[in-house]
Amino acid sequence: MLSIVVPVLNEAAGIVPALVALAPLRAAGHELIVVDGGSSDGTAALAAGMADRLLRVERGRARQMNAGAVAARGGALLFLHADTVLPEGAVDAIRGALDGAAVWGRFDVRIAGRSALFPLIATLMNWRSRCTGIATGDQAIFVRRAAFEAVGGFPDQPLMEDVELSRRLLRLGAPACLRLRVVTSGRRWERSGVWRTVRLMWRLRLLYWLGTPADRLAEDYR
Repeated sequence: MLSIVVPVLNEAAGIVPALVALAPLRAAGHELIVVDGGSSDGTAALAAGMADRLLRVERGRARQMNAGAVAARGGALLFLHADTVLPEGAVDAIRGALDGAAVWGRFDVRIAGRSALFPLIATLMNWRSRCTGIATGDQAIFVRRAAFEAVGGFPDQPLMEDVELSRRLLRLGAPACLRLRVVTSGRRWERSGVWRTVRLMWRLRLLYWLGTPADRLAEDYR
């Protein structure tokens, strides 16, 4: 069984279609856990009844995903952002990867939105991930439960939790980089400006690699 953990915060506008899209996986026997970080727009009420478990924890994506992992019953975990859609055949692809040599992995990504730059950005994200072994949350990270627990889960930090988890998991082995593409929303880029967001994210990643604490980077991100 695969346990799908979806962290949410004020996702009322899109949570119902997101969970409807996952309903066939629940019907097939997989587990869906929604972890709300204190939404003020009714997200939790909308998600109730559409997931196997609805948890309410303190805000923080890493904290929310760790809480979901603790509650999960599956032998494999998939961490899926609320605005990211799985491709057809995703579960079979995950099963194939984890039944092989890999203990963790991620999908390629496509960004949905109006900007003509999104295909290029997605290509660079996928290429960078293959070269470095580092996955982002937008790429729907999956992992054997035992491996996740062995590295201590996500670090309790406000930013770059996906990068740090990847670093930890790399000690156990390289990720399975699936060419199937999840589709993630480009709303963040469109809201703040595509080039501005790209520059900000690359700068934050560089500073993180140079040793800047995640707490300081989160202030810049906000």
